[in-house]
Amino acid sequence: MTLVLDASVALAWCFDDELDAAALAALGHVTAKGAVVPSVFFLEVGNALLVGQQRGRLTEARTEKFTELLLEVSIASEELSPEGALKRVLSLAKSHGLATCDATYLDLAMREGLALATKDRKLATVARRVGVPLAYLEEPLGR
Repeated sequence: MTLVLDASVALAWCFDDELDAAALAALGHVTAKGAVVPSVFFLEVGNALLVGQQRGRLTEARTEKFTELLLEVSIASEELSPEGALKRVLSLAKSHGLATCDATYLDLAMREGLALATKDRKLATVARRVGVPLAYLEEPLGR
């Protein structure tokens, strides 16, 4: 079964100081079974890579290698309709105190009945509260 992959987990594969056993387990899962992400995932990852390079945390070579990895594994991207964004996701974000980007991951997991792989503490807390199973977490939760 696939899972919803949050950018926080995928980015841990790129940044050595964020890589842990849970992130490696998620990478193994995604490599073997794939994952689904909201379309905002690739923009979030791209922005983090850009900032990582600007701050000297990543080299261009490391960024290219990571980008190739993301394009090789099976990550399906789901587009979000304007109505979905402005009604469902916005409502989720408001009712649970999440950023709309984070709420897109929760919305996708809820609609598809999938587990969510995230390192984001607030998102994980809300996911647990609404009954979305979490995948590949180490306790205590990272961020």
